Amino acid sequence: MQMKKSTLCLALTAAFGLFASTPLLAASPWATTATHAHELAATAAVKDIAESSMPIHVEVVMKVQNGAALDEFVAATHNPKSAAFRTTLQPADAIAMFSPSSTQVQAVVDHLAKAGFTNIQVSANRLMISADGNAGSAMNAFATRLIHANDAEGRAAYANIDDAKVPAALADSVLSIVGLQTVSHAHTMIKPVAGGTQIASGTVGHNPTEFPTIYNVGSTPTASTVTVGIISDGDMTQPLKDLTSFTTKNGLPAVNTQVVVVGTPGTDTSGTPEWDLDSQDIVAMSGGVGKLIFYTANSLGNSALTAAYNQAVTDNVAKVINVSLGECETTAHNDGSMAADDQIFKLGVAQGQTFSVSTGDSGSNECGKSPRGTTPSYPASSPYVVAVSGTTLTTSSTGWTGETLWSKAGGSPSTVEPKPSWQTQGGGTTRDVADVAYDADPNSGSIIIVNGSNAQYGGTSLAAPLFAATWARALAGKPTLGFAAPHLYTVPTNSYHDIVSGSNGGETATVGWDYASGFGSIVVSNLYSNL
Repeated sequence: MQMKKSTLCLALTAAFGLFASTPLLAASPWATTATHAHELAATAAVKDIAESSMPIHVEVVMKVQNGAALDEFVAATHNPKSAAFRTTLQPADAIAMFSPSSTQVQAVVDHLAKAGFTNIQVSANRLMISADGNAGSAMNAFATRLIHANDAEGRAAYANIDDAKVPAALADSVLSIVGLQTVSHAHTMIKPVAGGTQIASGTVGHNPTEFPTIYNVGSTPTASTVTVGIISDGDMTQPLKDLTSFTTKNGLPAVNTQVVVVGTPGTDTSGTPEWDLDSQDIVAMSGGVGKLIFYTANSLGNSALTAAYNQAVTDNVAKVINVSLGECETTAHNDGSMAADDQIFKLGVAQGQTFSVSTGDSGSNECGKSPRGTTPSYPASSPYVVAVSGTTLTTSSTGWTGETLWSKAGGSPSTVEPKPSWQTQGGGTTRDVADVAYDADPNSGSIIIVNGSNAQYGGTSLAAPLFAATWARALAGKPTLGFAAPHLYTVPTNSYHDIVSGSNGGETATVGWDYASGFGSIVVSNLYSNL
């Protein structure tokens, strides 16, 4: 978006005054990146311009090299006629074949240092360069001005009002700069049950240990040999205590856990119910995992989450990674985090990893309440993840009796992401969300332990870990399956409970695959037999 002329002129005048002490280090020409001006550029005023000393943290995301070869390899791994069918890359191979060179990285490091950034660190796979700086160094390095703003929760934030650029000599190396805005960021997809809500007969909360029976795992193996990851943020002390209480209370074996802190340790505990929901339902639905790793960012900001995704892929230890998070795909596209995360997820696919992602709790439109549209949540809309929508589950003493679409479950066609070759349903040329669904209605949700006490929660934050656990079971018995999504589109229909009724505002559940619920919920034993 462009600012009005009068506002733009005023802002430029102010910016030149503010940054006069830190002139641009790189002469023209500049090259654009995948990071665009924030939408607040349209209404920015002089009073909003940030002082040059305002601190920021950025992640400079490098471009994957030999991108066409990576695309060919990913496609070949799911082609039965290819010699690469069901093969996967090891991290060392991925780095050797697709990471930028040390020379390319050093050139970016030097540019950041000259612009005034400090604490510059390069990720192990050379795809990300983190740095601390300020608004002045951002102007120097990326030719962009920052403004003061607030996020949706009213917290102080900032945003870039110019497209981010780099010197032309770095154009073949730099993909995007994530962290130039903190106004738009991911949020959890968890919903508490509302007291006094009228619910249908058979719609009740469930101990997570009931889900294996409800979704008929049968003789499908447990995930006791599989490592599962959870993308999280903040302080994991209480979620680990709650997980121990949950396993003890339900007579389950203690879980082998690890917390991998990505970046500066965070102290936020507001996400405790989310990480409780993820971990307790994964452990219960999987029948037990070999190891559970919390990849813990220091916030839900896009730069912090991109670093966490990259750590999970670089480590390549967890073959299934749960992401009960998301944001409007438009903002992820504009700030460059979509471009960054997609290539990280793609490398994960090449390594046989599966990210299980919630589709959201805002119905068909993650990008605003009114008017109702059809714009999905990201990263659920990425072509390199499994997007898991939500249902309202009904049960009886004998188990599963039915499901309808949960009215708040996300699901709609992407506005920007390309349709992957394996997605044979839906229309158009863009990625269709969702792929599958699981229980998400808080009224039929999961009764977990939060801060030491029972609490009932739902949201697609329940659906995603149920799928993550399902796929972990599949990998335990068939470890060469790799990325889950292509398999979901080729198995027989008896792998699913088809969801045929309900609407999320812009999409309706119908017979067969649909945007709202994908193929439906999974009959685990049938899916496993059909793989």
